Amino acid sequence: MKYLMKSFNRKCLSPAHAFLSSTEAAAIMGDQQSPEEKFKLITRNLQEVLGEERLKEILKERELKVYWGTATTGKPHVAYFVPMSKIADFLKAGCEVTILFADLHAYLDNMKAPWELLELRVQYYEQVIKAMLESIGVPLDKLKFVKGTDYQLSREYTLDVYRLSSMVTEHDAKKAGAEVVKQVEHPLLSGLLYPGLQALDEEYLKVDAQFGGVDQRKIFTLAEKYLPSLGYTKRIHMMNPMVPGLTGGKMSSSEEESKIDLLDKNQEVKKKLKKAFCEPGNVENNGVLSFVKHVLFPLHSEFIIKRDPKWGGDKVYTDYEEVERDFAAEQIHPGDLKASVELALNKLLDPIRKKFETPELKKLTASAYPEPSKNKGGAKGNPKQTADEEEVIPSRLDIRVGMVISVEKHPDADSLYLEKIDVGEEQPRTVVSGLVAYLSQEQLQDRLVVLLCNLKPQKMRGIESQAMLLCASIEEEPRKVEPLDPPEGSAPGDRVYVEGYESGKPDDELKPKKKVFEKLQVDLKISDEFVAQWKEQNLMTKLGQITCKTLKGGNIC
Repeated sequence: MKYLMKSFNRKCLSPAHAFLSSTEAAAIMGDQQSPEEKFKLITRNLQEVLGEERLKEILKERELKVYWGTATTGKPHVAYFVPMSKIADFLKAGCEVTILFADLHAYLDNMKAPWELLELRVQYYEQVIKAMLESIGVPLDKLKFVKGTDYQLSREYTLDVYRLSSMVTEHDAKKAGAEVVKQVEHPLLSGLLYPGLQALDEEYLKVDAQFGGVDQRKIFTLAEKYLPSLGYTKRIHMMNPMVPGLTGGKMSSSEEESKIDLLDKNQEVKKKLKKAFCEPGNVENNGVLSFVKHVLFPLHSEFIIKRDPKWGGDKVYTDYEEVERDFAAEQIHPGDLKASVELALNKLLDPIRKKFETPELKKLTASAYPEPSKNKGGAKGNPKQTADEEEVIPSRLDIRVGMVISVEKHPDADSLYLEKIDVGEEQPRTVVSGLVAYLSQEQLQDRLVVLLCNLKPQKMRGIESQAMLLCASIEEEPRKVEPLDPPEGSAPGDRVYVEGYESGKPDDELKPKKKVFEKLQVDLKISDEFVAQWKEQNLMTKLGQITCKTLKGGNIC
């Protein structure tokens, strides 16, 4: 999706006004455009627009009123530049834009944001979103910022929630939130309420249109179906594509390796880009290339590939399609693409990082997103501040997908296998497992498995085992054991997490005396649908559920 404005009104504006450097520039551009030109600017490069004719009618009469909302859960990352650059487009077209910090939605989404942290996270989001907009030259005085609970707790809104609840079926509510709200086998009512509340926001914010990612399409269609039943106008809905993450799937706040945080230091940006999926000639699910398309080109009139003179020297691109063609033809090396994106990205992030160097914003960041590793000793005199290391929660486990690359019998134990397993690191890990009685070497060879990687390495008959291969088991005689299966398409190193516990950093090493895994293991089971679960919450990767083939109701060990 390109939001790039290549030459629009260049003759009328000075260089200082090339990209919304002032309120006057936006006003000049908006006044000079016809309704047709505004329509093209508002809708260009969106994946889908529902209600195009209504949009054209409004633009003939007045400026469009549009809102974009974000649930204040995990930290915003660089993919947020996609909606930010589109908001710049809306302002260029003269739209009245509202940004909603949806704190109540954040809580309803499987409680991903604890109630006691919601206010702090709203403050963090407001500061970081404003810093992003400032970094790309968007004037804040043309925007309206609203917090959800400022109106969502009113008598009128609450009554409308009840009215809507009397109309929306469970099926429609669950379907609407399928790609936005965390899906579990036994959903909470909160997740079912979420889509309806987002629909009501359109009425209470008094807008003509809602803008969001294409993953929200089902919520938008629910709004179009049910708002008229309440006597409210059906709104316009505008959707942009979803940006692939660095690992190939969706860029997500809960998937650490998939995204670059807005406050990541230069060296962290370099490290993440270096590990990013960027196969030579492959333009599909390429997060680095997608960043060029969805973020850099919308904000600038060109993109420069920096490279050594012996490989042709620097090359300036003014059109994304040309970049993609050259990469597909392997005329752009992945290393040069990553280095060039790194340079451009750091220019965007520098003013944001600088703003957050103040003591006030450092304190806000630490309070809104407390680091578990910094709370080892707890806080004396404050019983509420329990150290995360003492909480026995699934996010402390470092569980990953692995690929078995070799299997042989343990030289000193007939019941043990000695395996080499790739877990996405430079070298495979040595794993000793007692599976000889349950699987042949051929059944394990080249198989994707699930590994617990942060147990303390332990010698088993003289050979150190560096991880634990997780299996389902039925203890009744004859005992049956079966390795867990990652979803199809998984790759070595993919993170495995428990739904609702996506955030949080795993312990570097689980201390044997604390028995963290042993305490969690009690509630690790296989459901009746053959899905691996902890307390009925699914074990997942970015691609789907962890399963086993036959051992329904088994334990996980």
